[in-house]
Amino acid sequence: MKSLNEFLRHVLDDLGTWCCTSTDQDYNTVLARMEHEGLSFLTIALPAFAKAFEQSLDEGQVVQELFAFSGKRSGTPKFLSGFFELVFDSKTGRLLDEPSVTAIWAIRQFTLMWAKIALPCTSARESAAMAQYVETERYVRDNHDSIDPEVMGRFARLGRLLWSGVFSRVDYQIHEGTIVPKHGPGATAESTRGNAKWAQREWTSRLDEVFPHWEYLTTSLWDFGNLDDVRILEPGAERPVRVISVPKTLKTPRIISIEPVAMQYMQQGILGALQRELQADDFAWSLIGWTSEVPNKHLARQGSRNGAYATLDLKEASDRVANQHVRVLLADHPWLQKGVAAARSRTADVPGHGLIPLAKFASMGSALTFPMEAMVFTTLIFLGIEKDLGHSLTTRDIQSYREKVRCYGDDIIVPVEHVHSVIEALETFGLVVNLGKSFWTGKFRESCGWDWFAGEDVRVTRLRAPLPSSREDVLEIVSAVSTRNQLYKAGMWKTAAYLDSVLEGLIPFPYVYETSPMLGRHSFLGIEPPQRQCRNLHRPLVRGMRVSTVIPISKLDGQDALLKCLTLLESRQSSALEEVMRQTALGEIATGSERHLERSGRPAVNIKAGWGSVA
Repeated sequence: MKSLNEFLRHVLDDLGTWCCTSTDQDYNTVLARMEHEGLSFLTIALPAFAKAFEQSLDEGQVVQELFAFSGKRSGTPKFLSGFFELVFDSKTGRLLDEPSVTAIWAIRQFTLMWAKIALPCTSARESAAMAQYVETERYVRDNHDSIDPEVMGRFARLGRLLWSGVFSRVDYQIHEGTIVPKHGPGATAESTRGNAKWAQREWTSRLDEVFPHWEYLTTSLWDFGNLDDVRILEPGAERPVRVISVPKTLKTPRIISIEPVAMQYMQQGILGALQRELQADDFAWSLIGWTSEVPNKHLARQGSRNGAYATLDLKEASDRVANQHVRVLLADHPWLQKGVAAARSRTADVPGHGLIPLAKFASMGSALTFPMEAMVFTTLIFLGIEKDLGHSLTTRDIQSYREKVRCYGDDIIVPVEHVHSVIEALETFGLVVNLGKSFWTGKFRESCGWDWFAGEDVRVTRLRAPLPSSREDVLEIVSAVSTRNQLYKAGMWKTAAYLDSVLEGLIPFPYVYETSPMLGRHSFLGIEPPQRQCRNLHRPLVRGMRVSTVIPISKLDGQDALLKCLTLLESRQSSALEEVMRQTALGEIATGSERHLERSGRPAVNIKAGWGSVA
């Protein structure tokens, strides 16, 4: 705790220096609150304070009731008052005509820095999150029946205008049997890992109707003997998804589902086809995406400058997309509809609640969750726009919103004049807009990790892990190095110097360039003279720590190895090169060698001392 208190002191000192204000009283307040509340003050109370601040920016005035410990009934809060008075009038609480962007950044930097520390929640909070998962499932099931059939018809018509070309081409691929499945690097419901996934011997009768196991689990028609032990599961005997929690914040964990091997195998194949066809459709890919956040970044910045665009965020977005809404969207494409339905798990095993049937399309964990939710959300956006305009949208109408509407998962950007109708459309279909993270009236906008005020970047550096205390704290050391360099670039040099002292006590910590593979400190002033020169390449070397990864041993041979090799080759030939490259980085494929048949799965991370390049 002592090291954390010192770290806090340096953070406040740096921010106070940038804004020419004293932070002594703020530091005393933090220490007093932490003495009674512990880390939850940093990880829960301060982020709530940050939300209240952001909403006040959006409202143009301090919203007193949102500040849980403001200490005042009017004007600006006492806590961080030196910063607040550079943004709001200290007496009236109104936003200044020219608020300090630096002070806005400083308040957000201090209050949000601790929100995403990877620490497990209490068992009570985890149980509450599981109960909320089940409650949301009940709500999704009940809400679908309450939607007006006329509204659902408009939703279906707009879906045809937006996606029919993409859906038709993927529908044809499923009909022709040209979908190329593959296994991802993640966990599975059976706890099967690495190359063992390619030796799967479990399929479902629902999958078999669309994706016959003798076509997708073998290399040729002569390999039927390899299928003698394949179990075909009927719907009532299918393996459910395994629902688990993973660290998100100390306030609440992230709830995800782990899919069975057979399901994720075909989900990945459909995802690859959808992504290729969406990217080939220039207009569709301008509306949604999951490979680049840049379009959202530019629109959010523009919205913060001129107020033209609103940024919306959804609560529990994945868990609130109903399966019936996806079925309506795919209704005109029977093979795609059947394929998506067959690759969708119908039940979930929820800790503390047992086996429950699923009304949602899928939770986070399914490879199809992201694209399907993005297409549902985008269709609902145009449903709201259509209501505003007062007439049925045509293809030309929709085309006019190119580069004005963007959906990246649950990060949504829409023209501000349609924001209320869009919110109404989203909520009609059971979705919940997070008003605390949605902005459209002021000059603040956030989307996909990019935060803007009046066109100025006010993103913050977050502490992702506790500070390390020994060399064995590998992930904490790697996180601390990254945090140190980000803070240094942000001009928080006292804090960076403090982290230097912490890291120097644990590992060699030389100055290096940003392109260096070594764990080292970055500097605007250049680096120290090199300690050694490489005999072969004559480049400068330093002694330090390098992150190393060890891919687990997972041997594969026989027909299963041949199936993997031919599937990956076909994946390349179907223009999925970017996915192959991603898997190569994860150790799934060792291009040009046989290593991927010997080692596979998520690599273990370690740090190793040695000599490495400065650049």
